[in-house]
Parts: sequence; C-alpha cells; structure tokens
Amino acid sequence: MNLLKEFSLNDTCSYLKNKEQVTHYKIIDSCDAKNTQNLVERGFRRFGKMYFRPICSDCNACQSIKIDVENFTFSKSHRRVIKKAQNIQSYIQTPTLTQAHIDLFEKYHLYMHDKKGWDYQKTSIKHYYNSFVSGHENYGYEVLYYDKEKLIGVDLIDILQDGISSIYFYYDPEYLEYSLGKLSLLFQIKYAKRNHKKWIYLGYYVENSPSLSYKSDYKPYKTLEGKPTENEDYIWN
Repeated sequence: MNLLKEFSLNDTCSYLKNKEQVTHYKIIDSCDAKNTQNLVERGFRRFGKMYFRPICSDCNACQSIKIDVENFTFSKSHRRVIKKAQNIQSYIQTPTLTQAHIDLFEKYHLYMHDKKGWDYQKTSIKHYYNSFVSGHENYGYEVLYYDKEKLIGVDLIDILQDGISSIYFYYDPEYLEYSLGKLSLLFQIKYAKRNHKKWIYLGYYVENSPSLSYKSDYKPYKTLEGKPTENEDYIWN
C-alpha cells in the first residue's frame, strides 16, 4: 500500500440541506484487499484510488451501515422484484469503460438532476476512469445488466474477504418498472449468500436523506460506532 496523499476538505453537505461537511480523504496506490477491508470497516468508501469518509465533529447523521447477510430473509416483495426481472441478464467482470458506460452514466445523472435536483456536471472519460475503473486491484468488479443487447445498469462493487462493499450503481431511467436499484442490491445479497460472505457494506445511512434512508429497509443491519482511526478498534452495533 502506497499512501500518495492525505487531506481533509470542508464543503457543502452532500446529504442534508443547509449543512457543511468535513471529509477525510486518502489517495492510495496499490491498496490490497486486506487494507481496503480495514478502511471499509472504519467507515471509508472507495472511488478509484481515493478513499474517503465524513468526519464532521458536530454531526453524526452519516452512519456507516452493513447488512447482515446470514440473517437476511427475502420478503415476498423482494421475490417479486427478482421474478419481474427474470429476462434481464447480468454479468460480473473487472471494471471497464465503454461509450455505453458513459452514455448510460450521463442519462442517469440528467434524470436525477431533473427528478431530485442533483447537481449535474457532464462527466469525462478521465473522470469516469479515475472514479470507477482505476484502483480496482484484484477485488473490484462491475455487474452489468442488459436487456438483450442494451446496457441498462452498472453496479460497481468490491468483493472483500468477509463481504461486498457497494460503491455505486446507475441505471437507465426508462426501466423504472424493474426497480433496478433494488434488484442490484438483492443480487448482491444472493451472491454473498452463495459465497459465504457475511456483510453487504452499503456506505452511509442518513435518516433524513431521501436518497439514503431506504438502506434501513434491509434488515437486519449494523451501524458503525463513532469514527475510529486505523489504529483504533471498530465496533459495529
């Protein structure tokens, strides 16, 4: 593991209105699965070679959350989502970058800009590569979802020793009826159960954020206590 740079930034909160946030960043070259596991267990997320987590001193709204795979039970609603999408094909492979990726990424973010008011900035090949292809080492993957020959969803994940860390998912808004966000998470859980992984690390749960509050629907789950450093033990409650 080669730590290239470490710093903190103050910015507008990504999750709650009228709040500021402080984010701790690490840019790491050749970060192996063991070190990535240690960072994820302490609340970090990975985009490319960049690892980050909120460290706001006066706010604990962002809670790292992980689904207890061993004790998770698929509900009737979950099974309906899976059944409805039975003709959608999925493939898992190391992360790639094609024009279809870029086009779908743009389409999704324009939709979210119109629907939820997300900030929009046109992505570039370099930005996408640095965020979702670079730094995957031997544990980063993408799950591609297709309707026949059409790419309709991309799920970026890390498969670690004891679980799957969800990085990012984007999809074609023309396929809303298939609940692709739910489908991708349910597929992660199915994969984890088959491969004896204990957890799905879902990033941050924020109760009052419409984009993140859904995560508490996937029970049972645990949340990380505090903001432990790499030299401190971590406790998930």
